[in-house]
Amino acid sequence: MKKTGILNRHLAGALAELGHTDLVVVCDAGLPIPPGPTVVDLAFTPGTPSFADILHGLLQEITVEAASAAKQAQEANPEAIALLTRHFDDLELIPHEDLKARTRTARLVVRTGEARPYANVILRCGVPF
Repeated sequence: MKKTGILNRHLAGALAELGHTDLVVVCDAGLPIPPGPTVVDLAFTPGTPSFADILHGLLQEITVEAASAAKQAQEANPEAIALLTRHFDDLELIPHEDLKARTRTARLVVRTGEARPYANVILRCGVPF
């Protein structure tokens, strides 16, 4: 059994298969997930695991070249925007409907137990060099 890093075998396997420009969606428990992408549902109870915890863990495992979030989060969930702007200087803010549409093209969706609105981000994978 792995001692460090991501222990969830489904998530670890899905991350290992990602390539340059693949999209990864990290979402709250309420985001509608379309058919198509691989889904790793980590939600346990409302708020657990948190959006922040999952984002932190993923950023230790993958290289991200761009990130997008819903512009509605600026008012509805400023904590999520503050978290994302700490990690991504050039965070793209798009309408929530566009974020949901882009989710259809994602390779992986990671569902957290977050119960606050707009705790969602789309990460575009980069290369580590």
